Amino acid sequence: MESIKKYIAEFIGTFVLVLFACGTAAVVGCSAANGTGYLLTALAFGLVIVAMAYSIGNISGCHINPAVSIAMLISGKITVKDFIGYVLAQFIGATAGAAVLMALVGKESGLGANALFKGDILLSILVEIILTFVFVIAILGVTSKTENSAVSGIVIGLSLTLVHILGISFTGTSVNPARSFGPALFVGGDALANVWVFIVAPLVGGALAAVVYKFLASKK
Repeated sequence: MESIKKYIAEFIGTFVLVLFACGTAAVVGCSAANGTGYLLTALAFGLVIVAMAYSIGNISGCHINPAVSIAMLISGKITVKDFIGYVLAQFIGATAGAAVLMALVGKESGLGANALFKGDILLSILVEIILTFVFVIAILGVTSKTENSAVSGIVIGLSLTLVHILGISFTGTSVNPARSFGPALFVGGDALANVWVFIVAPLVGGALAAVVYKFLASKK
């Protein structure tokens, strides 16, 4: 039963992330030329994490991101069973969030879907690996000490805002396979054809962050 509650929490968190954060991108736009919309989108992603961290964090840890879950798996903080349950819940939550968002604003809005940087797959993979690495290593660092628990949600939220401020102009910033999959599924076209980039690259970035942090934090 405890595991089911964790999965439900992850579903809710990812649902809220896509509806509110991708929704902000769809409504205000996230073009670098439009500074206000750009910053609002970056802030929306960060603020959702803050809100969810202090609401479901004590239940599931508030991963709401397969890249975070794979890092926690490698770090030995969750089991393989929970990893599978978390990722399924995250993808279902993201899909449900995107479905509600499409009902509200239509798929013509883009639903905050990601896109390749200059149409280049390798460049886009590189950008997403770097962005995810920075985001996930910040999570691993701040959650490594229990005394940080009071501020960890704020730190993680601000870290996600940071990577969005840089990354939006490149790929729209994924750093989260579930967040990318939901909108792409409903937008279709190139967004769906290229969504594998935004699934694979963040997972690689998250795994790399876990391995590097494990090495840096090792007493040996």
